[in-house]
Amino acid sequence: MAETPLIPTPPEGPAFYSHPYFLTRPRSREWWTVLHPPYTMLHLSLVTTGACLAGPVNAVHLAATLVAFFLAVGVGAHALDELNGRPLRTSIPSGQLVAAAILGLGGAVALGVVGMVLVSPYLAIFIAIGLVAAVGYNLELLGGRLHTSLVMVLSWGSFPVLTAYFAQHVALSWASGAAAAYGALVVRIQQLLSTPARDFRRRVLAVEGTTRHVDGTSEPITKDALLRPYELSLKVLCWMGVALALALALRQFVG
Repeated sequence: MAETPLIPTPPEGPAFYSHPYFLTRPRSREWWTVLHPPYTMLHLSLVTTGACLAGPVNAVHLAATLVAFFLAVGVGAHALDELNGRPLRTSIPSGQLVAAAILGLGGAVALGVVGMVLVSPYLAIFIAIGLVAAVGYNLELLGGRLHTSLVMVLSWGSFPVLTAYFAQHVALSWASGAAAAYGALVVRIQQLLSTPARDFRRRVLAVEGTTRHVDGTSEPITKDALLRPYELSLKVLCWMGVALALALALRQFVG
């Protein structure tokens, strides 16, 4: 695949997590950004929520499911997303992104095959759905038919909840369906917040205008003032998911 010409990015960076203070090398910061840590964390919290929705919970199965989704989404899907059009404007060679995608998705499939042997052969259905969603959505295959808001909401929100629940109980339930709806709503909120935030970060250089209040005062409209509520809400949303997952996990393992 040919390298996509890089377009200058506004100085704020492509995402609110793109300049971590503890990483000093530019390439390490680029890889950090590609992994989208807050969103990956939110995704894994949905995995934990699904697994811990009902007991008993097998800790080994939970750990394997978390690793599989981290590899598939945190590494594989996000590498494919950057490969397809360079939305983060990184300078990571395409070969490295392809290798990360293969290792990530391949590792997830390998863990899924082990799960088919130890848990249930029906996990093959979840493996196939996850692989098609990760590759089809991020590479916009079939003319972009899989690159839709609905596919994103279902595959990134509902799917991890249902998969983790099935990996624990070898069945689905009405409760898992309700939890899957919760996951879909969480990802939908993420979409609604992150879309304008990305636009401000990656495409807007400056904002001009004035806000006039009923008391006669006024203040300038700035890019930072418009961007801040979106990104603060995204941070709260990510930690909200973690808090719920942690509460459910503590209930299962601690009591």
